[in-house]
Amino acid sequence: MEKINLLIADDSAAFRQGLRALLESADDMQVVGEAADGIAVVRAAQTLQPDVILMDLQMPQLNGIEATRQIIHSSPHISILMLTMFEDDDSVFDALRAGARGYLLKGALRAEILRAVRAVHSGEAIFGSAIAKRLMQYFATPRPAAPPQAFPELSEREREILALVAQHYTNVEIAERLSLSPKTVRNHVSNIFTKLQVADRAQAIILAREAGLGKDARA
Repeated sequence: MEKINLLIADDSAAFRQGLRALLESADDMQVVGEAADGIAVVRAAQTLQPDVILMDLQMPQLNGIEATRQIIHSSPHISILMLTMFEDDDSVFDALRAGARGYLLKGALRAEILRAVRAVHSGEAIFGSAIAKRLMQYFATPRPAAPPQAFPELSEREREILALVAQHYTNVEIAERLSLSPKTVRNHVSNIFTKLQVADRAQAIILAREAGLGKDARA
């Protein structure tokens, strides 16, 4: 029997150990590697070329969303299953946009995890019951017509970061708030300045405030 080659990415050694034991209890699966941070999993994916990566969302160096995006860009044949504690809509949709094929919470049943691994390996998209319910509620809820969007030249992520810049968050604070690396935030801020044709944060803040972004007080 040809086995499914798996790579585990999680910053908790204890969780990786337990997950490895679960996966290797299945006759059709084998764990070929582990990674404790986002940069390590990107490198391991390039070297090991696993069939499926079980990816945590929150990791040091590089978060699971960005790691997923980089891996899918270079190795689109690898299936990525998010296995995380985060169940908010933004995390789920960011993971899907990055290329993840499945999304489970860490409290999922053992049988559910094994089934999800097999499903994403065969090309299916799969979600845990709690996530599936959230997705159904999200799409079933009528949405008001959106007003014209400020700065259409910016991506959704760039507008989000610009709003935080307008609230005087530093790049480090934005990185922590959005679970991004500081380098990624710096790149986004640089792109924002270029697209808006501003020279510095002060000019960006003025434009953002005039457009109605960043008026909420810092939490």
